[in-house]
Amino acid sequence: MDSDTACADSLVKSLLRQGHEAEWVVTGMAALDSYERAHMVLMDLDLPDLDGLEICRRIRAGSAVPVIAVTGRGSELDRVLGLQAGADDYLVKPYGFRELMARIEAVMRRSRGHTAPADPSVISHGPLLIDVSARQVRLDGRLIDLTRKEFDLVRLLASHPGTVVPRKRIMQEVWGDAWSRRTIDTHVSSIRSKLGSPGWITTVRGVGFQLGRHVAAYGGPESGAASEG
Repeated sequence: MDSDTACADSLVKSLLRQGHEAEWVVTGMAALDSYERAHMVLMDLDLPDLDGLEICRRIRAGSAVPVIAVTGRGSELDRVLGLQAGADDYLVKPYGFRELMARIEAVMRRSRGHTAPADPSVISHGPLLIDVSARQVRLDGRLIDLTRKEFDLVRLLASHPGTVVPRKRIMQEVWGDAWSRRTIDTHVSSIRSKLGSPGWITTVRGVGFQLGRHVAAYGGPESGAASEG
């Protein structure tokens, strides 16, 4: 994403000539709507609507997609803040295209080298117990009657504690890319009802869903757990 039209257009054309697919968006909000389709994000930190560091933090909160900050902010503090916000690399303008390509290749190598650990057979989250092998969910020892897709959704969220799982990933892993925003919302609502509290699944607007982080000693999440939708 880049608000400099001439620079962004030239970069996109150069990437296309190298055999890459490239899409250019101008605003931070447009980037948040489209980053889930990307294998990598090149991001200018100076955007017309939202600060690039905030966009980077939002992307990193919901995705592991590699991010390279390509920006005119060149001080040591700027580089530190960019990396702390979740950027995988930081390239200061003006830069050479060959250097950019080398950094892209290095970041993608690191990304491909990351492998997620296998899912455990039993996942516990406070009083919530997910038996993956038996495909059963229990809350305080009580069996919760979930449909097949509801179980798959709970298992996916519980497998990534403390992480916001993007809608696109949920659709890919639970429904096989049969995209329907309403499908996810309906199943989330049903699961919340069966678990007895809306706080069990938190909606992070514009990103995805997260299993409730604050679990009280008896039953559902603490009343302070925030949820939307």
